[in-house]
Amino acid sequence: MKNIILENKGLIRSVIRKMTGSYNDDIEQEVYIKTWRNMDNYEEQGKFKQWLCALTANVCRDYFRSKSVREQNAAVDDEEILENIATPATQEEQLDAKMRQKIILKAVDELPYKMRRVIELYEFEDMPLEKIAKKLGVPEGTVKSRLFNARKILGQKLSFLKGE
Repeated sequence: MKNIILENKGLIRSVIRKMTGSYNDDIEQEVYIKTWRNMDNYEEQGKFKQWLCALTANVCRDYFRSKSVREQNAAVDDEEILENIATPATQEEQLDAKMRQKIILKAVDELPYKMRRVIELYEFEDMPLEKIAKKLGVPEGTVKSRLFNARKILGQKLSFLKGE
């Protein structure tokens, strides 16, 4: 379990930040507990990191449904309530966002391994270029080049999402 935590800490924290808007230590701890409890249920049909991301996202959703968060949100000031009312996220918008996310993840999965690995480390695990270079055993310039080329390919594949 210690290795899982060390290898995936950045990924888990990144998912938490993207789902909640900030880092939350309680959610991270809950992810580790649920990972430990559900390791027997993990079937090696997919990638472990994807399973871990899904588990982390579910823990974040559970957090938002919890009583303490609802009480905390009840204490929000009037201006924030007006802002939230002005721009509600409809179910259709949420579904559209999930579809876009799946399309993007599929495009990332289709990248050549070396480019995909750099994208995963840089974008999903928030790892700095210097650490990526060290981890992959390549010069930092190579990491920058792979990142640039991966983004270029993704930009071309996903241009329809921007309406181009």
